[in-house]
Amino acid sequence: MTNSATGGLTVAPILAAFVADEALPGTGITPAAFWAGVAGLVAAFAPRNKALLARRDELQAQIDAWHRARAGQDIDHAEYLGFLAEIGYLLPPPAPFAASTAHVDAEFASIAGPQLVVPMSNARYALNAGNARWGSLYDALYGTDAIPGTGAAARGRGYNPARGALVVARARAFLDDAFPLAGASHAEVTGYSVIDGQLSAATPGTDTGLADPSQFAGYQGDAA
Repeated sequence: MTNSATGGLTVAPILAAFVADEALPGTGITPAAFWAGVAGLVAAFAPRNKALLARRDELQAQIDAWHRARAGQDIDHAEYLGFLAEIGYLLPPPAPFAASTAHVDAEFASIAGPQLVVPMSNARYALNAGNARWGSLYDALYGTDAIPGTGAAARGRGYNPARGALVVARARAFLDDAFPLAGASHAEVTGYSVIDGQLSAATPGTDTGLADPSQFAGYQGDAA
């Protein structure tokens, strides 16, 4: 639909209804204000996006022509890099710089977020996605809706012990599923150590290890 309520944009009725009935309630933002903002972004960035797409087509045409002219020939790596730099596809490396999370919104600085696209056919993408979230399974579960934020498990400004307990239980269940122990659950473990190069899990009854010892890839820090 196109009307003043959507800032002059053509918006599918189902999307307009979702924004009005589900996305905005409780935010203090009216649908008219939301769509006015979206319309402003479209007006500001659509021409720029169009120009960038045209530049991409231009670069692709130049690269295609370079390869066609050398069909059947061995590629000189240095020559190719020089060509890419000449047409602006490659830019000089920037000077050393540092970045910090000061004055950055919490959604970027401290709250774990979902990986939008991780095609398993691209090993580099999958590795990057894993590395980006390897810091803490607990933090990832606590900060996202993997643990529903309703009732006693609601997120707030401070730490919520009830939510934390659900996070610990969910993380240990994940470990049981992905890296099961021999004859015990990770929920029973009181400590982990490395003995003779293998993972040892201490439980109230006895110590045990992984059901599949080959899953232990390594460790950092003190083996104890």
